[in-house]
Amino acid sequence: MGEWKSICMLEDIPRLGSRVVRSTGGDIAVFRTSANAVFALRDQCPHKGGPLSQGLVHGNQVTCPLHGWKLRLDSGEAVAPDEGCSRRYPVRVESGTVFLQL
Repeated sequence: MGEWKSICMLEDIPRLGSRVVRSTGGDIAVFRTSANAVFALRDQCPHKGGPLSQGLVHGNQVTCPLHGWKLRLDSGEAVAPDEGCSRRYPVRVESGTVFLQL
């Protein structure tokens, strides 16, 4: 497994929003739910590559801004009837700091 990197403070991610982290393997979208849960997915919808970071967060899902696909934040899996997956990255919050495992 990769090392844990401090990426921001929890408050730096808008509630029901996201923040983009640049990485050599492609951009990663880090999401914050209304309950302050934090999730990280590859910032690319499996359908047509839409930027998930620009999508709407609702519950534990994000809706792609291009064609409305819904993906589960905890797994990256598309919600039926759609099929596909966006890579999920481990993330944790400690003392208000968000860490991402790359």
